[in-house]
Amino acid sequence: MSAKIISGAEVAKQIREELKKEVEAMQAQYQTAPGLVTILVGENPASVSYVTAKQKTSKELGFYSIQDSQPGDMSEEALLALIDQYNKDPKIHGILVQLPLPKHINETKVLYAIDPKKDVDGFHPVNVGKLMIGEADYLPCTPAGI
Repeated sequence: MSAKIISGAEVAKQIREELKKEVEAMQAQYQTAPGLVTILVGENPASVSYVTAKQKTSKELGFYSIQDSQPGDMSEEALLALIDQYNKDPKIHGILVQLPLPKHINETKVLYAIDPKKDVDGFHPVNVGKLMIGEADYLPCTPAGI
């Protein structure tokens, strides 16, 4: 038996093409684009790069996409208020808070503040619980990739 080399770039291209078709079908059915906001607090170079790539890809796929970059000294209270604003925004269907957060912000409190229905990473305890008992509404990226 010989090994077959798989082209990651080719697989990624195929997945993007399939997703673009799904987004177009959703837009036709619901007359709206899926909305994603990525919230970045601070200027961690790896996080900036990662969020920028997410935004680029989501826009290429046809998402309504917002990159909300905030200063590293943003207060926890202000971040929670921002999340609440996006929880209530009907154009936003998914919220992703880029981790890690600055040390003065309680990550657990922030992740719990995200509406479980809009929790892209699946870190809210409701979503973690559903995942653990096999009743997840969707699989977050990391578990889906395994």
